[in-house]
Amino acid sequence: MTGLLCFPLLLPAANADRDQSIDRAIAAVEPKVIAWRRDIHQHPELSNREFRTAKLVADHLRRLGLQVRTDVAHTGVVAVLKGAHPGPVIALRADMDALPVTEPEGLPFASKERAQYNGAEVGVMHACGHDAHTAMLMGAAEILATHRDLLHGTVRFLFQPAEEGAPSGEEGGAALMIKEGVLAGEDAPREIFGMHVWPGEPGKISYRTRGTMAAADTLSIVVHGVQTHGAQPWHGVDPIITAAQIMLGLQLIPSRQLNATAAPTVITIGSIRGGLRGNILPESVELNGTVRTFDPVIREDAIRRIERTATDISASAGATADVKVESYAPVVYNDVALTARAGPALLRAAGDGQVGTMDLVMGSEDFARYAAKIPGLFVFLGINAPGVAPGDAAENHSPRFFVNEAALATGVRAFVFLVLDELRDPHAVVQQRQVN
Repeated sequence: MTGLLCFPLLLPAANADRDQSIDRAIAAVEPKVIAWRRDIHQHPELSNREFRTAKLVADHLRRLGLQVRTDVAHTGVVAVLKGAHPGPVIALRADMDALPVTEPEGLPFASKERAQYNGAEVGVMHACGHDAHTAMLMGAAEILATHRDLLHGTVRFLFQPAEEGAPSGEEGGAALMIKEGVLAGEDAPREIFGMHVWPGEPGKISYRTRGTMAAADTLSIVVHGVQTHGAQPWHGVDPIITAAQIMLGLQLIPSRQLNATAAPTVITIGSIRGGLRGNILPESVELNGTVRTFDPVIREDAIRRIERTATDISASAGATADVKVESYAPVVYNDVALTARAGPALLRAAGDGQVGTMDLVMGSEDFARYAAKIPGLFVFLGINAPGVAPGDAAENHSPRFFVNEAALATGVRAFVFLVLDELRDPHAVVQQRQVN
């Protein structure tokens, strides 16, 4: 293996004793973390509607004595922990929203929640692990609050709504959190850490330096035809067959028109809406999808080709197309220096042999917006059941997505050790370097 695994797991005796004390405290808080996760899982809330979750988080942080601000970016919670000693400010972030996914029965704390999404009644489920993220950061806040005497600086906790995207017509997510000042002010952080649970070996932390997760753009194409009877299609313009041709044409862009050796690109249509009856050609058809890229030049080229493909294919059929592409998030970029500094903390959190590098991820994360403003590090925590290989587990966003709760303590440790290393006594660091 490469990357962080080159760091030796050697600690001064004082630090080793401190870490053992921290581990005992994490073991004590672990049952709370699991209980919070199950409570949040059983009561999931969609983006910008995380009212109950936000109250649970804010109440806990207030009990810890933190400075707490609520209603940030609609339902976000921001808390500040001042260490016992002066020093820099760092941020830890977790997301709180769930997905419009119906959870199957099985778990005693399975979600039975229903909500409105895009005009339809849907099931609601934490099918991406945000319940685990929130619970782990709540646990880390408790550990750090009870060990503030070790902190030479300040921690800003960001509990963010709407990572999955704000409802239509609303602002939200990391972009609105930043707009409302979470990276500014007296306690503006110099760097930020985030974590995501992922189908992988339980308790293993994976990372990648520099570009890690893809940039994401939302894609909407509305094909306008001329409505007519399905038995006489020549009297109108069929937007359904035109939309089908556009979908096929879009797949030729990454496979035949873009340089496949430069960076991977994915164009996916995930939603098609149009028509009411089988014997009526509708007036229009709407396609919705996503565009994933890793290179800004390729991204712009892909968008131009999407617009041209949709417009020209529509014109050839006598139809028209309205194409709309909106940025959800840029590439998640892990700062090189910050990633290197974080190595020892991640090793101590997960254990020897439990930290490794990973491939590019075509999924996206709006954590990227924070990391575009200040140095950031985003890592992945494996949460498979014991003995389940990564390729055999259900992916994030699946109704069968599973979280092995035994791995959550590792996530808490990672957050805590990252903070302790970044906010350690600067004089002790100098003395240690002199000894070495």
